[in-house]
Amino acid sequence: MPEELDAVWKALSDPTRRAILDLLRQSPRTTTTCSGTTLVETREEGRQRVNSLNVVPIRQIYERLVGRFEELWSSQLLRINETAESGVPPRKEKEK
Repeated sequence: MPEELDAVWKALSDPTRRAILDLLRQSPRTTTTCSGTTLVETREEGRQRVNSLNVVPIRQIYERLVGRFEELWSSQLLRINETAESGVPPRKEKEK
């Protein structure tokens, strides 16, 4: 899987490609300059080629790098929320 995501990292590292992806996130575009990258899907509609954002590779990167920490972060955020709602100030750690 890491080799498959190299094209995604390359696309995200280029400012022009990020700008194209931002446009495609807003709505599909008919320009052919967007095609040819892993993050763009192109479909034919009559004489036009419509490009839209393919979020699957981005989701795969998220799951690979962030997903494994999601449970840890969720439990920490729940604890913070419970402390805030309880009205009890958090314990101070002793200084050494």
